[in-house]
Amino acid sequence: MTDYFTLKLIHILSATVLFGTGLGTAFAMWRADASGDIRAIAVVSRNVVLADWLFTTPAVIVQPLTGFWMLHLLGIPMSLTWVWLSLLLYVAIGLCWIPVVFIQLRVARLSAELAAAGQAPDLAYRRLMRAWYALGWPAFLATIGIFGLMVFKPA
Repeated sequence: MTDYFTLKLIHILSATVLFGTGLGTAFAMWRADASGDIRAIAVVSRNVVLADWLFTTPAVIVQPLTGFWMLHLLGIPMSLTWVWLSLLLYVAIGLCWIPVVFIQLRVARLSAELAAAGQAPDLAYRRLMRAWYALGWPAFLATIGIFGLMVFKPA
């Protein structure tokens, strides 16, 4: 059981990092975008990309590894509703997050170019941010759903 509790701790910590980094970077990006200051947007978006690589990506990898390992140790079948719903939501989050990573890279590059040229956010930037918001909300809500499934484990 020691292995299980160690895995559970790692799983919970990585979920915390995943959710916390996502929420923190989303807030920073939203506030920078709302400011309209292209220099602030350039700095924040560059840091958001860095945070994704340093924190989000490892947590994204750790979550399913520890989750599947705990299921195996406890003999919990994948056919349980809360397990397959969690996996389905995790895939949905991934389908939102992967394009968001590329959007953030483009926003970081574009905003740096606009800042260097002394220009304000343009139409291309606005389109990227609309897509970023549109993908971010469902991913955020799906994350909340996974937390609910993990805590309540409905039949």
